[in-house]
Amino acid sequence: MEKGTLIEFRLGGDRRLATADRPEGKKHWIVVDERGQSHTLHPRQITYEVTGCTLKPSEIPSFVKEVEPYLDPTSLEVAWELLVEDGEAVTSAQMAQLLFSDQSPPLCYAAHCLLSEDKLYFKQKADGYEPRPAAVVADIKHQRSAQESKQREQQDFLTRVHQQLTGIAQEWQDSDRTRFESLERFVLHPENTARPAQDLLSVLGRPQTPQGALDLLVELGWWSPHENLPLRRSQIPIHFRREVIEVAQQSLVSPPPDPDSDRLDLTGLKVYTIDDESTQEIDDGLSIEVLEDGRQRLWIHIADPTRLVMQGDELDLEARRRSTTLYLPTGMVPMFPPELATGPMSLVQGRVCPALSFGVVLDETGSVQDYQIRASFVKPTYRLTYEDVDEMLELGVRAEPEIAEIATWAYKRQEWRRSQGAISIHMPESVIKVKGEDDISIEVLEDSRSRLLVAEMMILAGEVAGRYGQTHQIPLPFRGQPQPELPSEEELMQLPAGPVRFCAMRRCMPKSEMSITPLRHAGLGLEIYTQVTSPIRRYTDLMSHFQIKAHLRGDPLPFSAQQLQETMLSVTTAAKEATWVERQTNRYWGLEYLRRNADRVWQALVLNLREPDNNEGFILLEDLGLELKMRFRRAVALGDRLDVQVSHADPRQDVIHFKELIVQEAQPAAT
Repeated sequence: MEKGTLIEFRLGGDRRLATADRPEGKKHWIVVDERGQSHTLHPRQITYEVTGCTLKPSEIPSFVKEVEPYLDPTSLEVAWELLVEDGEAVTSAQMAQLLFSDQSPPLCYAAHCLLSEDKLYFKQKADGYEPRPAAVVADIKHQRSAQESKQREQQDFLTRVHQQLTGIAQEWQDSDRTRFESLERFVLHPENTARPAQDLLSVLGRPQTPQGALDLLVELGWWSPHENLPLRRSQIPIHFRREVIEVAQQSLVSPPPDPDSDRLDLTGLKVYTIDDESTQEIDDGLSIEVLEDGRQRLWIHIADPTRLVMQGDELDLEARRRSTTLYLPTGMVPMFPPELATGPMSLVQGRVCPALSFGVVLDETGSVQDYQIRASFVKPTYRLTYEDVDEMLELGVRAEPEIAEIATWAYKRQEWRRSQGAISIHMPESVIKVKGEDDISIEVLEDSRSRLLVAEMMILAGEVAGRYGQTHQIPLPFRGQPQPELPSEEELMQLPAGPVRFCAMRRCMPKSEMSITPLRHAGLGLEIYTQVTSPIRRYTDLMSHFQIKAHLRGDPLPFSAQQLQETMLSVTTAAKEATWVERQTNRYWGLEYLRRNADRVWQALVLNLREPDNNEGFILLEDLGLELKMRFRRAVALGDRLDVQVSHADPRQDVIHFKELIVQEAQPAAT
């Protein structure tokens, strides 16, 4: 280069102009910019050399002013359209001639600036610039348009967020959902999905934490303050897919042919359904029939959803995926679409309903003497609550002697099972119900005669179904429980009777097991047992129905032993997750109830001392049926009753602390 040659170089990414001053060593040059600052450059650092003119550093601003009017990027589109067909590369000088009909140094430099900054129409190739193919240009334009649209959406979303936070109600757009979902994932699975949500929280000036995301979702009204996080973290679908709804609607309008054309007509029997008042899926009913020889036959009628569900169809696969109906304080998440589960699948009072009926004759001890299983038609006569039945039994209502007779057989069954080693554990059980998130109620269920009646009849049906499967070598989801090693009678008698003693027994009870071959169920005192009484809300029960009904018809079994084993494994895994969600949800609302009633005093029973040295254990709030952990400030013994009050409760963090209220005895007044 000659002294005074104008060159371009980059400094910190910025375009800079300078004039050549003198060589430095063999390859380097010292150049001086318009500010008079010197820079030592290697030839590789020089991005353009303006030929045809030499300048002093002070003349650079004037040169730049000559260039600026020609720096219009849109002019390149015309040049590209002229050059794209041939696809030949052009130099900056050739581009200056094409754009400006002149190749003066300022215009050549202007052409260089346009080409070097362009990322759409041209790409650099050696010392020239090659027009990009039309397809590539179209793709880049599409990407830019999409990016610009995305940025507009982001800005519009931020505007809506700010307005919502200031109290101006917003209608969220479809494009907002992905941003809300990124925040949701950050709350639910922060270890896997953090960056998009954190970027959004940063732009909004919010803490970049899962709690910050949760608070924002609640403030925006996207989530409820009491959003069910355990349910959201699970794989349990809350809503039914469109395909499932369509099949359900089709079943309502045009039911499929009944595979059981020879159903036994039992509509002449009086049928009682007994459930909680809030129960919507009515899946069992009871009858009693007097035989010609004077003996009585108990009938346990179970709803028959397989009348409408074909193995492998959308309804069946959806039920298999869900595995069970989820019962939460805020409502249920059904296994089948509600319009089917509470309608034609249920045993509805006054309607002729398909059922799978178990007819059982017991001997005087309560042992099964004879049984039959039939696909049937029944017509439920009465829909009763547990309270209704308790009242009828207490008053001895003569108009319905069947209720008392069924209750008598239920008692005999209970005694017979006890003689077979059944283990009875009666811990308080509570039901939490939430209406509108403002009304929380907790009801402790009583061990009433009506509940005993229903429980014994359901267990009886399970024993009969198991016997049928064993006799005919049908693979079923059999249930069993290993024999527990209970504390000795002497040890149990040393514990206070009631919940404390039952709690000690419960700790020794092994988990139940499932197998495609019969197992002894030690807890129930049965050599064989399977669940069949809730096919609308438990998929394993539905599997038993498929198998038993196919065998009754003489059809091939729907599930081979291997298929049953594999399906049972996946279904029980999903059912365990559902059970965990139910427990976590109930615990949350139990803690929330206590938080809202922090001023109340509760009587607590010392139920268990997990760590006696640390004075830690579990208490039972008897009025609520809730078992909770507590650290005691003094030595306590099993069975002690304490007056406690909530000192701190945070349901979202799963934390609750109690303090004991010790009432001081009144001192006699001074005379």
